[in-house]
Amino acid sequence: MFFGNLHQDWSEFVLSELGLLTYEKVIFSTSSRAFQSREDIDAYLHLHRCKERLTASIATDNTVELTDIRHAVGRRHESEWLESRRGKLLFQLGQRHERLGMWSDALTCYQDSDYPGARERRIRVLEREHRYDAALQLALAALQSPENEAEHQILLRMMPRLLRHVGIASTARQAAIKLPKIQLSLPALASGMRVEEQARQYLQQPQAPVFYVENTLINALFGLLCWDAIFTPVPGAFFHPFQQGPADLLHANFYIRRHEQFAACLEQLASQQYKQTILRNFSSKAGIQSTFVAWDWISTEILSTALACIPAHHLKISFERLTQDLRNNRSGLPDLIQFWPAEQRYCMIEVKGPGDRLQDNQVRWLDYCHAHHMPVAVCYVQHEPLAVP
Repeated sequence: MFFGNLHQDWSEFVLSELGLLTYEKVIFSTSSRAFQSREDIDAYLHLHRCKERLTASIATDNTVELTDIRHAVGRRHESEWLESRRGKLLFQLGQRHERLGMWSDALTCYQDSDYPGARERRIRVLEREHRYDAALQLALAALQSPENEAEHQILLRMMPRLLRHVGIASTARQAAIKLPKIQLSLPALASGMRVEEQARQYLQQPQAPVFYVENTLINALFGLLCWDAIFTPVPGAFFHPFQQGPADLLHANFYIRRHEQFAACLEQLASQQYKQTILRNFSSKAGIQSTFVAWDWISTEILSTALACIPAHHLKISFERLTQDLRNNRSGLPDLIQFWPAEQRYCMIEVKGPGDRLQDNQVRWLDYCHAHHMPVAVCYVQHEPLAVP
């Protein structure tokens, strides 16, 4: 009841007292706690037991119990927090039914779930059932109002196939954006070395340092600038003193509920104040658990160089995309970033080794940056064959 979950325990108090883990101090009322009634506790425990049954049925390959679990999940909850847990469980049930080819049961689960991605899975199941007209109509409706960029990207890829199923000639696909490329031919990887690190070392120059940051840098800059907005004690966001971030972080209305606070933070990008705020929070909040700041990755050197080389309007563009869909957009950022401090410029570089291909979330970030005139490139690495003695 204290934590609002079953994965944290009293060791949190011990680790906090020893100073091994520190958390932001957020003042919240009892009305913000996870459970407001005995019914809420019972509902949470019931969903947890259903989740345990699903896990056990997957481990034992027991398909008979799946229908019972689906019926046991029960009706929707008034609590948004509990309903999000219920929706996720139904989504997982739908995935299990889908893997087993139980299309009708999978469709029922997805129809009753508001979890992100459930609508796209419904379209796929309808297609598997050869209900092409229904699948196409749902896809067209989804295209009118996609839940996020990820769904929109998937729908565009599905549409030509769905149109063919119903005998409609599809229009030509939009040509992929041509991104700047870097082609490298490097020696075979040394044992234990990643291709990203190999490319970083090759591209590194005395006057143009390269850092392996992947998703950490943009997320950290956002988290440090918007620290106060993220930790605003919105009702239902903080249940106890041991949270890395708000409980509704991945909910669709996360940004909307804190719009004024985020607007105040992002307004600082119009002046030099944003640099002061980021550096101040980097110092004063150092080590405090945060969903956005990976303290082990972000050094003073990286931070100060980034603030000197990345224009404020590029940061604003990146932060706006993060707030549109935190669930999907916190990942997919390029692996490397190269700075030219003397020229106050930079370039983000995605590294791909032999046989590797761009993932969907990476394509979305690269296309977005390129469309907004932010310098990005894809570095393709080929390895030279080993010399035969």
